[in-house]
Amino acid sequence: MEIAEVEDGGESAEARERLTATEQKLTALELARMFTGRDDPRNVILSINAGAGGTEAQDWAEMLLRMYLRWAERRGFSAEIVDILAGEEAGIKNVTCLIKGDYAYGNLKAEAGIHRLVRISPFDAGKRRHTSFASVFVYPETPDDVVIDIDEADLRIDTFRSSGAGGQHVNKTDSAVRITHLPSGIVVQCQNERSQHKNKATAMKILKARLYELEMSKRAEKMEEIHKGKKEIAWGNQIRSYILHPYRMVKDHRTGVDRGDTEAVLDGDIDPFIESYLMNR
Repeated sequence: MEIAEVEDGGESAEARERLTATEQKLTALELARMFTGRDDPRNVILSINAGAGGTEAQDWAEMLLRMYLRWAERRGFSAEIVDILAGEEAGIKNVTCLIKGDYAYGNLKAEAGIHRLVRISPFDAGKRRHTSFASVFVYPETPDDVVIDIDEADLRIDTFRSSGAGGQHVNKTDSAVRITHLPSGIVVQCQNERSQHKNKATAMKILKARLYELEMSKRAEKMEEIHKGKKEIAWGNQIRSYILHPYRMVKDHRTGVDRGDTEAVLDGDIDPFIESYLMNR
């Protein structure tokens, strides 16, 4: 910087750009040091479920899905929707997607919980303010070195015709697969591939991840924080509020971090919330 300021042939602008890039890399390294969990480096299975409230809540669930897909795109991660159930009028009732990238789970575990939206409803002819809720669950993709024993007799496998939002969200197929794990009651399904075999393989991967997470959560001492987090996931116990009316603000209730640029947040710029959560932990 000193040399650039003395000679100043346009080098100072380049120096500032390099300094900014270096600061960003250092911040990323600092955050990486906070990923101490065994599963933090893994890919993540993200599940979003609309709360009570019909079309309004389902539209909110789809807005959250877009937010996380845009976040993954910003990070250079790949995102694949494996199952989606569209709402009757608009939005989605639930969706499951697999996001692949370094420390995808370590980042998105900060997003598990209830997300609340307050806005003037576009579906209300009276233009009244509505509050909507959606839940977000995250599971680490099952590690290759962990063996999850699943007895075929404990599984009920159903096939059905695919249905969903269409377009970029899901391919129309008649080879969707639903797997029910009878002992635990866990139900998973996949409908994004034309091949029933591929859909079954993906559904089994999700089931293994769910059973792995369930087993980990039973180890009380090691996974005490996961237990606490799951107990807190209840309607009304939101982790974050997205206020679009009468003022505009997104606030994380765990860390106190708030931002006024709601459009940017809903467009996937959620790293400040994730980073603050990791710092506080």
